[in-house]
Amino acid sequence: MVRAVDECVCNIIVHGYRGQPGSIQIALRQSQGSLVVRLRDQAPPFDPTAVPSPDVTSPLEQRPLGGLGIHLARHLVDEMTYRQAPEGGNELTLVKRISRPPDGEE
Repeated sequence: MVRAVDECVCNIIVHGYRGQPGSIQIALRQSQGSLVVRLRDQAPPFDPTAVPSPDVTSPLEQRPLGGLGIHLARHLVDEMTYRQAPEGGNELTLVKRISRPPDGEE
């Protein structure tokens, strides 16, 4: 989950804000056996859930540079949802289910 959040935040900084100053709000909560991370920014609208998955089966020399970050983040979490925030900007929610030990085995 940490790597997925790191990748998404880096994408906001590099691609969303394009190196210019901007804010990112990060909210964490535990909900019904899951860790939920919500990222909000004011960068131009961008839906990472709409980006097609890259072809990871082709030889490396035939693949374009970059484009694996969103793919990696998707595979590190159980759920990724996007919406344009009501006040403008983007809101990305990442959910990772937390496995808990059986009762009495903590």
